Amino acid sequence: MSVKAFKLVSAVEREMLMGDKNYINIECIECCGKNLYIGTNDCFIYHFLLDEKISTAGKITFAATKQLHKYLGLKKPVSELKAASALTRLLVLCDNTITLVNMMNLEPVPTGARIKGAVTFAVNENPVSGDPFCVEVCIISVKRRTIQMFMVFEDRVQIVKEVFTPEQPCAVAVDGYYLCLALTTQYIILNYNTGVSQDLFPYCSDEKRPIVKRIGRQEFLLAGPGGLGMFATVDGISQRAPVHWSENVIGAALCFPYVVALDDEFITVHSMLDQQQKQTLPFKEGHILQDFEGKVIVATNKGVYILVPLPLEKQIQDLLASHRVEEALVLAKGARRNIPKEKFQVMYKRILQQAGFIQFAQLQFLEAKELFRSGQLDVRELISLYPFLLPTSSSFIRSHPPLHEYADLNQLTQGDQEKMTKCKRFLMSYLNEVRSTEVANGYKEDIDTALLKLYAEANHESLLDLLVSENFCLLTDSAAWLEKHKKYFALGLLYHYNGQDAAALQLWVKIVDGDIQDSTRSDLYEYIVDFLTFCSDQDLVWKYSEWVLQKNEEVLYSTLGFSSAIQKQLNLDMRYFKHRRKKYHTHLAVLYLEAILQLKSVTTDKCTETTDLLFKLRSLLQKSDLYRIHFILDKIQGTDLHMESAILYGKLEEHEKALHILVHELKDFHAAEEYCMWNSENRDTQYRRKLFHMLLSVYLSPGTPDCALVMAAVDLLNNHATEFDAALVLQLVPDSWSVQLLSPFLAGAVRQSVHTRRMTQAALGLAQAENLIYKYEKVKQRGAPILLSDKKVCQVCQNPFCEPVFVRYPNGGMVHTHCAANRHLNSNMTHHSSSSSNQT
Repeated sequence: MSVKAFKLVSAVEREMLMGDKNYINIECIECCGKNLYIGTNDCFIYHFLLDEKISTAGKITFAATKQLHKYLGLKKPVSELKAASALTRLLVLCDNTITLVNMMNLEPVPTGARIKGAVTFAVNENPVSGDPFCVEVCIISVKRRTIQMFMVFEDRVQIVKEVFTPEQPCAVAVDGYYLCLALTTQYIILNYNTGVSQDLFPYCSDEKRPIVKRIGRQEFLLAGPGGLGMFATVDGISQRAPVHWSENVIGAALCFPYVVALDDEFITVHSMLDQQQKQTLPFKEGHILQDFEGKVIVATNKGVYILVPLPLEKQIQDLLASHRVEEALVLAKGARRNIPKEKFQVMYKRILQQAGFIQFAQLQFLEAKELFRSGQLDVRELISLYPFLLPTSSSFIRSHPPLHEYADLNQLTQGDQEKMTKCKRFLMSYLNEVRSTEVANGYKEDIDTALLKLYAEANHESLLDLLVSENFCLLTDSAAWLEKHKKYFALGLLYHYNGQDAAALQLWVKIVDGDIQDSTRSDLYEYIVDFLTFCSDQDLVWKYSEWVLQKNEEVLYSTLGFSSAIQKQLNLDMRYFKHRRKKYHTHLAVLYLEAILQLKSVTTDKCTETTDLLFKLRSLLQKSDLYRIHFILDKIQGTDLHMESAILYGKLEEHEKALHILVHELKDFHAAEEYCMWNSENRDTQYRRKLFHMLLSVYLSPGTPDCALVMAAVDLLNNHATEFDAALVLQLVPDSWSVQLLSPFLAGAVRQSVHTRRMTQAALGLAQAENLIYKYEKVKQRGAPILLSDKKVCQVCQNPFCEPVFVRYPNGGMVHTHCAANRHLNSNMTHHSSSSSNQT
């Protein structure tokens, strides 16, 4: 895609140079500051002063004033001109001789210093001598395959080095000790100090003109094969991707971040940052293209023109205006080297912010978010797009000049409600992310208030989370907005957060009494009771205690069954409560049950109220142990409350009945697995394993084959392999089942078996180590060895020992093993020895 990077402006017109002499052609040019030098085919040098003018409209023009011209006295064209401003000298190549002339009067130096035998030459812009009053020049000599290095002073020249090349050189560029050479068939890098050379890539000098140009420290630009502009460093590598030129490129110049190329019909501009062609300018009969200190000059045989670059900021803004975000960002990053650091940082942040709004308008929210973050966007710029979200007290004023072209979200989305919803959803997410970061510093009230408004409008579940956590929502704006959207419960939370509990309770009581409508919490009565339980304002508690007691007897029963804290607030008798709460739980379960059956008799559809009551009943039956199970079970018999029946059978430890209901009546296999899990909570492994084996037996019970039950059994085994005794499972499963069918179970069982075996081995090893320690301690306690001979007799029966087997008592006495077995004697002996040695 095109970018207007340069504008072509005439500098020296034909008439100024040659008048009516059509035979005069421009051969070479040189520019140093405002001084423009032109060499012609009739051996003249022309000196012009270029004066740049900028109109009030920002248009740039050049006025060229001719200073003088000089005939060199030869009937040969002036081939090359190079300025050495430190020496006030102009190096002029004509008829294979480089002559030194004064830059101001174009007169040759009095000493007549010159370099003979030069085909072409290049000035070393990265000199190695360190002498500021010396210019280093490399020439391609008329001698075959020879390069010569010279030091040029104000009035003399001195040869430094002569280097021979493997082929005839055609073009050269210099950087330090490195020469980049175009030979007959290839490009090379040559270190003239060491003589070491490195081949780059081939080309044919017979087919096209070689281009060798130094573009920076130790880097060159070359015309490569296939119409490529190739970059190469002195190490022989390329750190940039090539640019695509035409096959017949004539010259190249650099004006960062662009490479400009000239062929016989066009000037093309390529970006060094992304290698894309950005601009094409028609230009016929051009034969010279050079850059001089950032100024790009192009010439035909008859005229000289300057490529004036548009300011990078203008180019970037043009790209952003065309919504070419990636190109604008690449160009902005590349501009870093040309703009002072502080100015660049300010400019780049603004560009990132502008790019973020472009992506936002295109609903590219992830990209927009990253750009907003990187650009450190004042988040209020984004909030201000959404009508009425900023607090009325906010002092925010949008950036000038504006970061985008939109008045508000309505204009941006053009009334498309789907787009508007997406934009609001993005802002919710973005504000939620940044509200706790440095981005929010100084703007916390604006951010949280806007977030509250978005949540309330969208009926978002995070509204309550925002209000019950630390927030900076402004009370006046937020209260009006919540009231507008009938979020009265949330409004109560806002009042509570701002220390206005009386206003909060007044709202909530109105909701429960039906004076205002808000279905946010179906358990609002219980919430109010809990709120009062922990309320530190005793006057407020007593004010609403009577309302609490009178409002809803059923809910009160539930409260009394599960919370003991409320009794302190309501001054209830705790002893009475402890004796009676079983009655309350049973009564509450019956109330739920009767309400459910009543609703089911009215409608066959599952309404929200029925579902809610079923959830509460199941929760009560599962979690409470304070109701009469058989009484409730009798009440359920004959109804379709199968899940509730299963829960009750589980409470009675009649698990087979419960699982039978879940599997055969409800066909809810997931619920059956859940049943095994929650019924074995806080139980040992064997109990859980028993339940899972029971469920497997229910699945595999003999009867009519059921494919669904078979698959449920397979899933049960494969998903809960560790809950089973593998050996028992293999006895239960049909012989027709394949190993592949049960491969996850078998793998898990083997893994568990190996794990158990290893753990057992570890435990055994630890026990053996502990036993060894015990034995060692026991041996230590025995003291001296015991000698047994035929002279020693048993202290019980007084008979000698016939076998080397005996029992030693703590007092050191020895007895026969059969004597020690006599409990009576053993008891007497122990009593007798109680005062003896305690050695074992």
